[in-house]
Amino acid sequence: MKKIFLVMALLIFPAAVFAASQGYLEVTAPGTRLLQLAIAPPVALAGPENSAFSKDIVDALRFDMTLAGPFNVTTSPVTEGTSGIRPGDFDFTPWKAAGADLLIKTGYSQANGNVTLECRLYDVVRSQELAAKRYSGSAKELRRMAHTFSDEIMRVTTGEKGPFTGKIAFVSTRTGNKEIYLMDYDGYNVQRVTHNGSINLNPDFSPSGRELIYTSYKKGNPDLYRRELFTGTEARISARRGINITGAWAPDGNRIALAMSKDGTSQIYVISKDGKELARLTHSNAIDVSPAWSPDGSRLAFVSDRLGKPQVFIMNADGSNVHRLTTSGAYNVSPRWSPKGDRIAYCRQMGNGFQIFTINQDGSGDTQLTTDGSNEHPRWSPDGRYITFSSRRGGADALYVMRADGTGQAMISRGKGNDSHPVWSPRW
Repeated sequence: MKKIFLVMALLIFPAAVFAASQGYLEVTAPGTRLLQLAIAPPVALAGPENSAFSKDIVDALRFDMTLAGPFNVTTSPVTEGTSGIRPGDFDFTPWKAAGADLLIKTGYSQANGNVTLECRLYDVVRSQELAAKRYSGSAKELRRMAHTFSDEIMRVTTGEKGPFTGKIAFVSTRTGNKEIYLMDYDGYNVQRVTHNGSINLNPDFSPSGRELIYTSYKKGNPDLYRRELFTGTEARISARRGINITGAWAPDGNRIALAMSKDGTSQIYVISKDGKELARLTHSNAIDVSPAWSPDGSRLAFVSDRLGKPQVFIMNADGSNVHRLTTSGAYNVSPRWSPKGDRIAYCRQMGNGFQIFTINQDGSGDTQLTTDGSNEHPRWSPDGRYITFSSRRGGADALYVMRADGTGQAMISRGKGNDSHPVWSPRW
């Protein structure tokens, strides 16, 4: 099978961290004003101008930085005496006059079928360069290069790398069947993973990001499969009688929690990544599904109707110390633990649909994030700052991203059919 991902060669300049304060930029300007981030039009450093390149670069950077939150992003051109991108090759004065706090300058060149993208971030107020990077790859990797610089901008401005080079795996009916796909986190570069013409559900990335598990009905029973993304090698790892669903990788990459009904009602089990070493964690007469690991692998959140209606519970990774997490709402499902370990996202049935909430692991701070349409399957970005989810808002199910506080919601689906069950890849 053709490789799902293309390898990009990176030639990296040393980044200049904001040394004036021995730390990082504040994420808001004085008086809680958002930092004004300007994106200058990309410059052809060698060879002819390419409007398609410029559009891809600006669009990717603008989407990333708008979602990021602390920036007010503008791409309005500023009249400059020169369009250089390196220190000393342009004048900060017109950018200062335009009110910019930060400035992104980019330039591209083409040679031998490859594209080189040079990106620089400047502190306009201090006329100081904060970061400089150069990336090389094919033309179709240009957006990924821009996303990579967005990750660097987040590292420089907040101290933590961004998640913008991540992939999202999801389920789509765009071919008439529920198949698994991959795409960039902003909806571009969609690639189909499964081609079995059956029902495929609940993808989940391994901690390395190189493998997916998912449930497929392609042999008639809802069985759990593990797929290596780079080679396409696939193995059926749980084909017990009944359901083998809602699989979730453990943080150590060696174990998988899932729901199985081989002994009667659906219960939570843990298996090794090859499908062996079966251990049953729950022993209720109720339906237990949707396990979700804590970041340190010591606990699991899961859904159970043992009290009559589905609620989110937490237990130790060996099945001990089971206790209820959600106490509001009559129907709560689909938990997912934040990579930071502090919050759990889940869905609550409200009216004719679902809304997404987050809650502290001790049950406090229960907060509603969505209100429009019906929203399901929340999954965190690897840095815990963003959430991807599916939503039906007057049409087909589509995929969205938002900040962890519910702001900045943006649709990322671009295909026909219903898109659902998104999961954000770990960092590579």
